[in-house]
Amino acid sequence: MLFDDTYKTIEIASEGIFRDKGSKFIAYAYPISGEDQVKPIIADLKTNHAKARHWCYAYRLTPDRSVFRMNDDGEPSGTAGRPILNCLLSSDLTNIIIVVVRYFGGTLLGVPGLINAYKNAALEAIAASHIITKTVNDCYEIHFEYLQINDVMKIVKEESLEVLSQHFDVSCNIKFEVRKAQLNQVLNKFDKIDNLKLKYLTTV
Repeated sequence: MLFDDTYKTIEIASEGIFRDKGSKFIAYAYPISGEDQVKPIIADLKTNHAKARHWCYAYRLTPDRSVFRMNDDGEPSGTAGRPILNCLLSSDLTNIIIVVVRYFGGTLLGVPGLINAYKNAALEAIAASHIITKTVNDCYEIHFEYLQINDVMKIVKEESLEVLSQHFDVSCNIKFEVRKAQLNQVLNKFDKIDNLKLKYLTTV
């Protein structure tokens, strides 16, 4: 196999806490699948921690780990978002956001102190989480005639494809997920069915 079609993420939300000189850093880790989930998470934490001083975060997205963002939220540049992101990189986690909520304790920690605090809070949240391995799957839709249903369902069963939705009428369609490593084999089988139309939808 030329590429690794698995990635690591966390199963459910977790949290960790780190204290230094009266300041409290509470890290919240959440599994996410898209950037649209980021704003509601931050908004929710700002509501729940209205008296906090900073809400710094970093996240990574997509199985190829190519999408990431970080935000220092008013802390000195590079002291919050970057250490959180580095924790995600060193743990090789993706499809995850960690937000660290800081309550200021009255004593300035300085740049090294801040980097250490945000890093340790993020590590606590990761340590408290349940890390799982997921496969990279492609979603496809196939269109075929009702008379071909047996041929199609035979392949679905043989390849243990996860059916997301199906509609059977005179003309039929099935949406399914297939693991990337299996993809060529599955597409070759479907290609042998006359007039079957295949459409790529997305990668998850």
